[in-house]
Amino acid sequence: MKNVFTWVDIPTKDFDRAVKFYSDLLGEEVKVDDSMGMKLGFLPMEGKEGVGGDLIPPSHDHEPSSHGTRVYLSCEGMLDEVLERVENIGGKIVRTKFKLEGAGWIAMINDSEGNMIGLHSFA
Repeated sequence: MKNVFTWVDIPTKDFDRAVKFYSDLLGEEVKVDDSMGMKLGFLPMEGKEGVGGDLIPPSHDHEPSSHGTRVYLSCEGMLDEVLERVENIGGKIVRTKFKLEGAGWIAMINDSEGNMIGLHSFA
């Protein structure tokens, strides 16, 4: 088994605000497209294999939360740079960068929608 996880949906309260937040946070465009009859914001990823994800518009089925499943975004080699952007683009740093023995560095933020998001880098 290559990866246990293959895809993640990140819920939003304000879809356009979330697209801007994640584009600014990651320094790459979140591509908006209609898929399966709904507008989705696809997070940057390489190729068609591996783990990916999207931002989903507000719905009664999905509610942003800081108390549910936590998603970790790869910020390989640029974790400090990404953390410097968080509060200027509408997010909040919940826990500053800290080292996990043998697993690199992580930090916790609240995104523009109220989701708790982990940021990770091995370097």
